[in-house]
Amino acid sequence: MADLLETAANAESFTTLLSAVEAAGLLDILKSPGPFTIFAPTDEAFAKIPSDTITSWMEDIPKLKKILTYHVLFGDVRTDNLVELDSAETVEGGIVGIDKIDGGFKVNDAKVLQTDILADNGVIHVIDSILMPALV
Repeated sequence: MADLLETAANAESFTTLLSAVEAAGLLDILKSPGPFTIFAPTDEAFAKIPSDTITSWMEDIPKLKKILTYHVLFGDVRTDNLVELDSAETVEGGIVGIDKIDGGFKVNDAKVLQTDILADNGVIHVIDSILMPALV
């Protein structure tokens, strides 16, 4: 099985996310033993954000790292675990809310489009929008 980085790259719907992860110097997290759980915004999720906003994030590495690590949980959190959670602490240190909706899940305001994409060092859940930590 591939690691989180290879799994995300192979999916071909996370090119903007992977570019941001690379710009922030966070590729090592996706290749580390983990395990980690990633709420991965699609390219379409990034397209909802004005391009000048994304450009400003890419130029402000501490802010970019804060935003990206807010999408990551320590541990291997799969659908069975999400059912039991109302919230979870992120690698960034903030808390995301987890709500059950229509047979699926929302993380904060982002709808989970696909769950449990497994990798050697964790799991990816695909989301439809960017999660924003407090004080960004």
